[in-house]
Amino acid sequence: MKNSQITRFITSDGSARLIFADTSMIVNVAFEHHRTTPTATATLGRALTAASLMGSLMKNPTDSLTLQIKGDGPAGTITCVSDYSGNVRGYMDNPTVDLPLKPDGKLDVGGAVGKGYIAVVRDLGGGEPYIGMSELVSGEIAEDVTSYFANSEQTPSACALGVLVDRDYSCKVAGGFILQLLPGADPSIVDILERNVSHITSVTNLLVSGHLPKDFADIVFEGIEYEEFDTIDISFRCTCSKEKYAKGLISLGKDELQSMIEENKEIETSCRFCTGKYSFSVEELKELYEKSI
Repeated sequence: MKNSQITRFITSDGSARLIFADTSMIVNVAFEHHRTTPTATATLGRALTAASLMGSLMKNPTDSLTLQIKGDGPAGTITCVSDYSGNVRGYMDNPTVDLPLKPDGKLDVGGAVGKGYIAVVRDLGGGEPYIGMSELVSGEIAEDVTSYFANSEQTPSACALGVLVDRDYSCKVAGGFILQLLPGADPSIVDILERNVSHITSVTNLLVSGHLPKDFADIVFEGIEYEEFDTIDISFRCTCSKEKYAKGLISLGKDELQSMIEENKEIETSCRFCTGKYSFSVEELKELYEKSI
């Protein structure tokens, strides 16, 4: 399977931009980390794709975006974090959720997510992070992202996401796009874009048949001059490390560390994003105790 990529396009007059992502490899890595069931693979995969696309809209290398979907469905809370390039990591509370297929034969992502809200936190590295929220409209995630942009950021957008689960429950293909009007957009292209986007009935069907990002752009921008801006390799990228967990243990303070030391046994920490595990011996805990305040 080829690397995941984001490809960005813009109309020649600067009226609209299209960000397309093939996240098949990313979703497969998430499947391997979390051993998700088919419904969970589709749910987490869509969220990871959305976060990657949204993250790639940021400007600076130190920027990060957290997408959190909090519904009352059996999937629980879904949390994904992206950097400005679209590298992303994520997890869900219940990776074993699995529901019957919907009447149309599709996985029931909306049923897994339920009702609730979507929250987006943009950390731009200076001052308080920007936090935006919007109610979930369907739980299918793509429609919820579209609604979020309209209601929380007043940015006319269209989002499509898809994950096709293979027979072995891994991800066969995954991807999606965000189309946005830019400030000063030519009003005459709105109807054209709406008509063109309606012709894309399934992102996964196009991906599995071998369509390339430019093929999607040709459909979305049919009748409109456009240019390809760039293509970026992206991955499931976790930032956890033993050093970070050591700092976390130090922050607990001397009393808590002393209790751990008195138990006289190794402790193990685990990353929720990638399930990586880090062990600390009693001797290492004593060293952290000396460094704590």
